[in-house]
Amino acid sequence: MPRIALIHALSHSVDPINAVMGSDWPEATLMNLLDDSLSADLARSGDGLDTAMHQRFEDLAAYAIGTGAQAILFTCSAFGSCIDAVARRYPHIPVLKPNEAMIADAQQAAGPVGLIATFGPTLESMPAEFPADIEVRHALAAGALDALNRGDAARHDALIAEQARLLANAGCNTIALAQFSMARAHGACEQASGKPILTTVHSAVLALKRRLSGRPV
Repeated sequence: MPRIALIHALSHSVDPINAVMGSDWPEATLMNLLDDSLSADLARSGDGLDTAMHQRFEDLAAYAIGTGAQAILFTCSAFGSCIDAVARRYPHIPVLKPNEAMIADAQQAAGPVGLIATFGPTLESMPAEFPADIEVRHALAAGALDALNRGDAARHDALIAEQARLLANAGCNTIALAQFSMARAHGACEQASGKPILTTVHSAVLALKRRLSGRPV
């Protein structure tokens, strides 16, 4: 049974990925590492993904591999260059960004893709990760993450769904939810937009399962 390290920067990412791993890949053994100061420090520091932040990701990855992890899945989308550095350091195991599998799935979609985030820094880094031939229109569901932090999940989902509706009305044929914590809004977005909804959670689990089984992603 493969041992998968799930490394989180938001506490809200833990339940969605564990739920999907449990339903779609119950054979996997999971370990969860959470440092919920990562996102808070990034948001308030103004230093971006600096040397210190890269080192924190190196330390988390080294700990995970030291416990016997055969793959690492990071679950926060705002730390792209930090995760790339970890992947270069450990080329012998799969190291996945939370969004790379969803971006690959988005390449199969026709027409513009609407990308929604609830954490502002995600929209500073993630759109550039899409191939140049994919038109990405993005939106911030302002206040949604604060609502989730207050325990108001319904408000969180409604704010995301409203952005999905607006992006669909603006011509987006597919809606992509940029963060693991947003997966819970899948149904609300589908209903509000009438469009296919991609989530980082479902795409990542399928891609990782394929990688470790030796099948093409």
